[in-house]
Amino acid sequence: MEVLVKVGDTIAKDQSLVTLESDKATMEVPAPFAGVIRELKVKVGDELSEGDVIAIVDAAGEAAAPAPAPAPAAAPAAPPVAEKPAPIAARGVLPGNAPEGDVPPTARPPFDAKIVMPGDVPYASPAVRAFARELGVDIQQVKGSARGGRIVREDVAAYVKHALASGARPVGGAPVPAGGGLNLLPWPKVDFAKFGEIEEKPLSRIQKISGANLARNWAMIPHVTQHEEADITELEAFRKQLGAENKELKLTPLVFQMKAVVAALKAFPQFNASLDASGEKLILKKYFHIGIAVDTPDGLVVPVIRDVDKKGLLDLARELGEISRKAREKKLGPNEMSGGCFSISSLGGIGGTAFTPIVNAPEVAILGVSKAAIKPVWNGKEFAPRLLLPLSLSYDHRVIDGALAARFAVFLANQLGDIRRLLL
Repeated sequence: MEVLVKVGDTIAKDQSLVTLESDKATMEVPAPFAGVIRELKVKVGDELSEGDVIAIVDAAGEAAAPAPAPAPAAAPAAPPVAEKPAPIAARGVLPGNAPEGDVPPTARPPFDAKIVMPGDVPYASPAVRAFARELGVDIQQVKGSARGGRIVREDVAAYVKHALASGARPVGGAPVPAGGGLNLLPWPKVDFAKFGEIEEKPLSRIQKISGANLARNWAMIPHVTQHEEADITELEAFRKQLGAENKELKLTPLVFQMKAVVAALKAFPQFNASLDASGEKLILKKYFHIGIAVDTPDGLVVPVIRDVDKKGLLDLARELGEISRKAREKKLGPNEMSGGCFSISSLGGIGGTAFTPIVNAPEVAILGVSKAAIKPVWNGKEFAPRLLLPLSLSYDHRVIDGALAARFAVFLANQLGDIRRLLL
């Protein structure tokens, strides 16, 4: 966290107070009203949760009011009431919320998780509870590290890491074998320094979070990968021509691949689906939001471009450039990281001939794209040089069988092979 103001500063409404950094993005918290910073409640590097007070601000144009008068002595049980509470000058500024106005922060009782979550109910958000369920973790066993004992994703991930390292973890109160119930051997413990010089480098937060997700997806989804090649000779010529006519845009092959994927999803709706939590129902989606894997210095992120079916190639090129920039600068918002139907992971700018991308749950398939290469192709009379693009389609075999995956891959290759089909 970075603090953008100091005590004594005069601030305007909507001026940024602090910059918060989450797992995959950063966001600025604006001031909900103008005034003067009287006291800062945070410092650089602090971890904040929703509801934490950032600063005490003397609001511009308001005067402090006396506390409400107590009730008459004849009715001691009644709480103190003021007929018309007046606004106060000092207000607590909360992340993502307007000030509470009539109640000064000093008058509020100290936060206690048991007030919000009484009894032995774990104090955690629905998203964290869902994350724990996906990993098979009994959240009752996890100790929260955030304010008031709140359990966050990092606590769940740390619990799983510790359990796997120790060889067992309690789920529902009962221990399971090493490897989280997969009957795997414990992870080897090796003193690498005995063999030579070493250097320790901590993983980034993105790598830690994505690593846990990837491990879950690979372990819980039965992956199969179908490989295909698309002849993109004509498509590449058209792309270069269109790029020359729109030099202000970076028109990459990815925008054509996105349009072709949408056409394939419409033709094979089982790919535009997700299994429900019980694993007994398939949820078919009527929208087409495509996740794009973006390589950043801190690790891989997958922002989502929405309604690809309703946008043209040039519009997609602009949006793809903007969302890729925001991903590299860690400025993606939560809404830009969720809601995907199908993901594309393109390594075409780097190299390789094929790979096995990991399905991004709760999606049921993902497309891997490798580097296109000129190859001789028999046209019925002779071998002719053609530009072929390797495609790697990984899918959830619980939902999609091999024949359907092969048809999807062939259909997709045909879409890329004849750009006229993209206009249908």
